[in-house]
This record gives sequence, structure tokens and C-alpha cells, in this order.
Amino acid sequence: MDTRIIEFAGVLRRNGIRVSTAETLEALQGSHALGLRDRTTFKNVLRATMVKRTPDIEAFDQLFDTYFTGISDLLGELTAQAAGDMSQVDFQEFLEDLERIMQEMDPGPSEMTRSLVMQDNGSLEQTLREMLESESMQNMDSRTMQPAAIKQMLDMIGGANVSEELDQILEQARQMGATEQQLQELKDYLERRMQDLGKMMKGLLEIDSDQADHKEEQEQERERLLDKSFYYLSPTEIRRMREAVSALARRLKNVMATRRKRMKRGRLDVKRTIRDSMEFGGVPFRIRYENKRKERPQVIILCDISDSVRNVSRFMLQFVHSLQDLYSRVRSYVFVADIAEVTKLFSDNDIQSAIQDAINGNVVNVYAHSDFGRAFRDFHRSHIEAIDNRTTVIILGDARNNYNAPNDWVLRDMQERAKQVIWLNPENRSTWGFGDSEMSRYAPYCDVVEECRNLRQLYKVVDDLIIS
Repeated sequence: MDTRIIEFAGVLRRNGIRVSTAETLEALQGSHALGLRDRTTFKNVLRATMVKRTPDIEAFDQLFDTYFTGISDLLGELTAQAAGDMSQVDFQEFLEDLERIMQEMDPGPSEMTRSLVMQDNGSLEQTLREMLESESMQNMDSRTMQPAAIKQMLDMIGGANVSEELDQILEQARQMGATEQQLQELKDYLERRMQDLGKMMKGLLEIDSDQADHKEEQEQERERLLDKSFYYLSPTEIRRMREAVSALARRLKNVMATRRKRMKRGRLDVKRTIRDSMEFGGVPFRIRYENKRKERPQVIILCDISDSVRNVSRFMLQFVHSLQDLYSRVRSYVFVADIAEVTKLFSDNDIQSAIQDAINGNVVNVYAHSDFGRAFRDFHRSHIEAIDNRTTVIILGDARNNYNAPNDWVLRDMQERAKQVIWLNPENRSTWGFGDSEMSRYAPYCDVVEECRNLRQLYKVVDDLIIS
């Protein structure tokens, strides 16, 4: 069972549910402590140790039922029908005779054939599960027609010669003096088991298809959320979006870790290599590399958390703080009309709790009318010294200032001090500068101005920020 739990953890990972090694070990310990007799208890143990996020519970339940009961139910149903009209006692004697027949065969039948005819469901289940988890099965083209797919699956489990081996069993029984009635019973039984093998393969195809469909649905849902405007997210989609943000942040971390590993040695310094090779007659025995490493960016975020852009700010703060170890320093501010720093809030709390406190009115009055000019002026008065030539300033907001003084001179001072100033606007670009929008006043003092209406655009901006 330990092996199956470990394999199940792999199934969960492939279907978008994060399960760490530590959590898999906890699942093993829990199953050892509470036992495996009660299916509900076993399922609850795995769910409690492997699932961390509410949106994953439904997927976990479906995958558990498919993985732990799908194959077992399939084999149990076929086993119940295999005896035909024989009583339980007669069928047990029949299997004992069949075992003696196979012992006389030279060479004996394969393990697959032996398990099939002796109804060794434990061995069959293990073989079928290993096939489902095999690389060959994962790489099978989903468009393969069923007969061809079944043939490929039989090849994977060594079942291609089962039919021939069943004929050899029947011939061995004839040589051992079986009567015509016994031979007919044996022939009928072996034909049923051959049909059962085909049913097993069809059932496995359905199980594999169910898992693949679930994974595809997960990926399609994630893609849909990536392109959906922050403005129109439902409460359920906001919860799902948190997971999408976390997944993108992990992916970006992995990408950056790979890039830094490649850059660790530095680029080839051709001039130094040639110069140092002169003492060896021009042979480059000593390869020299440039030790130029990019300095991690220092980031200051100013997030408008007024009602119209609150969702954007929510995910921007989550994204940046999920990637905090890629920056040398992150300082975060939220504003509507008043502005306040929330850096300590994130250092003292988990991300989601800090975000809720930051955007729900516990830091600044979120019910006030937006006043970018006032917030910028107050930032300049109290925090402008935080910006230096290593700092990237990210401002996220729609620049709708309710016709108050824009105080765009603050952005001019920010730009003079900072490495770069980036403005992300969640409104459609065609609306900028109309009505009370001050984008035309702010944009000249920004190095980058981007539309940021969905998670895909947000991801691209953060990706470009780290690379630059």
C-alpha cells in the first residue's frame, strides 16, 4: 500500500495538486496509524495530509475514487463472473486442478497469464497500476483508436502472447488425460478470461481517459482565468485565481533559478583568455569568464486599492510577495486617498491574511474617493528617500483622480531617483486620458506604461521586471 500511496501522490501532482515529499510521508504515517480497513477513514487521512487548498478537494475526491477503487471495482466485477455456473466449492477445485496443469508445463506460462487464469487480483491490480503510471502510457497518443490502444497496452504488460499460452494450457490438460467434458469446461473458462482481459484494457482506457480529461479541464480552466479581466471575477474565480497566481509564481521562480545557474559561471571573457594564453604560445589552457552578475532588483509597489481596481492589487501584491526572494528588497504601499506602507504586514503574516488586511480597510479608508495626487504628495513627503538608483517603482492603478490635483511632479522626482518607473493600468488603453483619467499627465514620467487587465499581462510584466 505504501507504493500505491506514493504513486497516488504522483497522480495528484500531474493533475495540478501540489503534494510535497513531507506531505507524502505524513500520509504514509497516517495510514499506518489508522489502518486501511475503513475506506472512508483512509480517504480522509490522505485528504487531510495531501490537500492544502479548498479548491483541490473536489479534484482529490475524483482522483481518489478513480485510482483506488476504479481498478479494484473493475477486477472484482470480472472475477465474480468468471466462475460461470460452477459453485464456489467446485470452482476452487477447478482452480487447484488448473494450477497442477500449469506446473507441468515446460516452459511455464508468464506471470501475466498465471495471474489472469488463477484470478490473482492483487498481482493483476499491481501490474495494471504500474502500466497506468508508466512513461509509455503517459506518452500514448490520445487519438489512438481503441483496438490499437488495447494492443499497445497488452504489449506493455507482456500480455501479447496470452492467447497462445492459454491454448498451451488447454493442450497440456489434454496430454494429462482430461476428459472431453473437463476440456470443454476449461476451454470455456479460458475464453471467458481472455474476454475479461479485453474488458480490463477497455476499463483501463476509460480510467486513463478520466484522469486525462480532468487534467485537461484543469489546464483549460487555468488558461481561461489567465485571460479573464480582473474586473469580472466572481468570488469563486478569485479563490481559483489565487492558485493560478501561486502556480505562475512557482514557474517563474524555476525559470529564474535555471537562468541564474547558467549565469553563475559568467560569460566567456575572450580578451582575458587570449591574453593569458600568451605564456603558453597562444594555447588557451586557462579559460577566463566575466564575473558580471545581474543585481537583484529592489522594488517599491504603490497599489491603488479603491473598489474599481481592488482585484488587480490583490493579485499584484500576491505575485510580487510570492517572488520576494528574487528581489533584494520589496516595500509595499496601498492607497485610495491616504497612503500607508504594508511591508511589515506581509513580513508578519501569511500572504493571504496580509492581502485581506491591506485591501479590506484595515490600513487605509477604502471607501474614500480616489485621489492619486494626494497619495503621491504624501508618499513624497514621507517616503521618497526610499527610492534610489537601484529601485524599480511599480504603480498599479487606473489614474482616475476625481478631478483633483494630479501632482505629477512627484512622478518626475521618482523617475529622476529610480532605476525605472513602471505604471500598470487595469483599464483598456483606449479609455486612458478621458474623463477624470490623468494617464496623459503621468505617462511622460514613467519608463514603462502597460495595460494590465488580466493575470497573463501581469505575469509578463513581472517576468520582464526580473529579467531586466
